[in-house]
Amino acid sequence: MLAISFFRQSSGGFYEPVFTLDNFGRFLSPFFAKVLTVSVSFSAGAAAIAVAIAFPFTYLLVQMSGRAQAVALVFLLSVLSLSEVIIGFSWSTILSQTAGIGNILAGLGLISESRSFSPSSGALLTALVYLGFPYSVLVIYPAMSRLDPEIPEAARMCGASPVRTFFTTVVPMMRNTITGALILVFVFTLGAYILPQTLGRPQDWTLSVHITDQAVFQSNLPFASAMSIFLLLVSLALVGLSMLLGQTETKR
Repeated sequence: MLAISFFRQSSGGFYEPVFTLDNFGRFLSPFFAKVLTVSVSFSAGAAAIAVAIAFPFTYLLVQMSGRAQAVALVFLLSVLSLSEVIIGFSWSTILSQTAGIGNILAGLGLISESRSFSPSSGALLTALVYLGFPYSVLVIYPAMSRLDPEIPEAARMCGASPVRTFFTTVVPMMRNTITGALILVFVFTLGAYILPQTLGRPQDWTLSVHITDQAVFQSNLPFASAMSIFLLLVSLALVGLSMLLGQTETKR
């Protein structure tokens, strides 16, 4: 794939083994800038929302009994066993006009008539958050379970409310873990392929979808390879950063 990324596209869906940097030069084009902006926006938004929900959820989870924690973690692991295909078509059904939440909202009188909420940017973002939420919890849970309970208790004894204790004591102590969870979910959703096609519109297609489009439908394997190399390097860099933060958290 690395070698083909430096080749030149030829007619008939083939490529010529001629060294060129034109494929990487297209990264500076408005087309790639738009694709990259869409991909980063959806992945960053999904990561931020997923971690924002997972962090207080995990904080409450570690305060439950051991049996309740085990049940919740087993449920999260069962969600992880679902493939992206199943998740995509399940959310497509939930957000559809005939069998989705549109009927419920219409029955409650919140909307005049049932309608479909998919395909849309909101539907895609919702599914990406659902996809990243279990990973966020599983990343935050080990560090949260090791948190000394006497520290939040000391803050409350000094007069801090539970909410203030959470934001001024717990969150700062877990900042490296939060950053690691954000990076992990970002990288994971950056490579989403089925969800953008199932729940998104063409303008919502991410980099992974455009790689397939260039390789299969546009017959431009060199440019598809160049985009794949770019996606791989970005993912590796972010994973490396996440591992570095994890080592720093362990030493602390």
